[in-house]
Amino acid sequence: MSVASAQASWSALMGAGGAQDREPGEMVEADLPAPTGVRAVAGRDQVTVSWDPVPAAIGYVVYRAGSAEGPFEVVDFGGGDVLAVPHGPFADTTDGRGGWYAVAALATVAASGPLSAPVRVGPGPADARVTVEVGSGTVPLHRVWRAMVGSEHLSHLLSEDLTGGRVIGTDLSNALRRVHDELGVATVRAHGILCDDLAVVRPGAYDFSGVDRVYDAVLALGYRPVVELGFMPRELARDPSRTVFTYAGIISPPKDPDGWADLVRALVAHLVDRYGRDEVRDNWAFEVWNEANLSVFWSGTPDEYWRLYEVTARAVKDVDPGIAVGGPGSAAVGWIDGQLAVDAPVDFLSTHVYGTPPLDLRPLADGRPLLWTEWGVTPTHHHPINDTVFAATFLLRGMRSAAGRVAALAPWVASDHFEELGRPERLLHGGFGLLTVGNLAKPKFWALKLAERLGEVERPVTLTGDGAGSLVEAWAGGSGVLVWNGTLDQSRMRGAAGLDRLVTVRFTGVAPGPQTVRVWRVDDRHGNIGARWASLGGGADWPDDEQWLALAAEDRLDEAEPARTVTADADGTVSVEINLPMPGIAYLELS
Repeated sequence: MSVASAQASWSALMGAGGAQDREPGEMVEADLPAPTGVRAVAGRDQVTVSWDPVPAAIGYVVYRAGSAEGPFEVVDFGGGDVLAVPHGPFADTTDGRGGWYAVAALATVAASGPLSAPVRVGPGPADARVTVEVGSGTVPLHRVWRAMVGSEHLSHLLSEDLTGGRVIGTDLSNALRRVHDELGVATVRAHGILCDDLAVVRPGAYDFSGVDRVYDAVLALGYRPVVELGFMPRELARDPSRTVFTYAGIISPPKDPDGWADLVRALVAHLVDRYGRDEVRDNWAFEVWNEANLSVFWSGTPDEYWRLYEVTARAVKDVDPGIAVGGPGSAAVGWIDGQLAVDAPVDFLSTHVYGTPPLDLRPLADGRPLLWTEWGVTPTHHHPINDTVFAATFLLRGMRSAAGRVAALAPWVASDHFEELGRPERLLHGGFGLLTVGNLAKPKFWALKLAERLGEVERPVTLTGDGAGSLVEAWAGGSGVLVWNGTLDQSRMRGAAGLDRLVTVRFTGVAPGPQTVRVWRVDDRHGNIGARWASLGGGADWPDDEQWLALAAEDRLDEAEPARTVTADADGTVSVEINLPMPGIAYLELS
């Protein structure tokens, strides 16, 4: 079957929420074979679809139909961006599950190979159980969450205004410090370093004193910046009336590309002079603009953006050829082909995706580092899913998938101090942050805090049972294993009892004698700021002084149950059984 017969239009693949500003057009045929080895196995309230990898594919689209003759339609899991996954297995938990499935491989997000031969759903496990077996032997663990985090525009660090009774700059600084200190994150990426609130361009002169204040603060917090070069200073803009966000970042092309290049050259030279050539060359990266493939962020043509990229990249290299510059910082994995075709240096590829793990761009990258400089469960501001345990399981799925194949996967963003569409109006408003205003940890933060417990080495895991590897996943470290139960299907963000699983975790190669098992959880009752706020009343927009203190006192992730003592059997195996809700996370540590 062809892509056309599967009704796989651009708009269908891109989802309902993320494509409205992109150029429309039908999906085109790619020179990729159809996936083979496709299997669809039914479990309780889910169908797991798996397939053999296709060389050179960056991802896969799963289709479903009521009969082998079709029509086949994309399984819409509600991600609101690209309805594709980087690899299998895939758990279909939507209401339409069942029937027949087929899979197509992607060469780019706009180019798909043919559909596989359709397969009918077959019977699966008899009960809703999953077994996780932790093997022996270790390899280095890629803690990909440590590479980068996103932030609201960094001049926000200088704000003395109040949100929720908190001084914005102080609270945002403390949020970034906590993410650095507790999660080990090394770099931060944000918009708007050239916006007019920092008054970089004055008539006849440049003034980098505001930029210095920002980057001095960033370095003092322990980070290095990814310098997103944008938006356009008013003095340089062809049309300064074209803006985005509450803070009115100018999205116009420059009236004179050479004038823009001169600014970039002067900025990079100033940063080298201030912070040191080795520091900037070895530790900083420069990204050209943000999501120029969306008209909301770029009022020019695509060709004008590529001209902007070329003059920008050359200006950076004029200062020092060793300084890293790349792009396109695109929405929904767009414009990758165009980025690789520019007549200018491209040291790294950067792009964004929401609602799915990052696709596998290694076949396109020609060895370049891959920086996903924005990523999250939804691209939608003020979406309640951002505050949920569902978002936490999504975060772990993406990090586990990306480990070893990307240089950075940046959660968007560190803190709910965020004003793109206006400042927060209440504590839990669906903000993008890992932390609330007031720096209370959301489930997403605790998920990464548990991932940190894995340590520096990884042990192999084998999963079997109902939803193994598609619904329930695991990541094992030196002395513990992180297990989570989650689906990409956002209609289940509040949970679904039929997707809960009984999980047996089996540690092998355990030394004789008694062992202590400790368990931490993130679920409805553990690590859930929403539940804690509700228990205090949660009716007001913001906590009062007493409630702030109570919430802060409980802002920790304690062990979920008393420690258990177990003894290995004769072959050195210890088995521990836990109930794991969907969504839910458990970390088991053996000592």
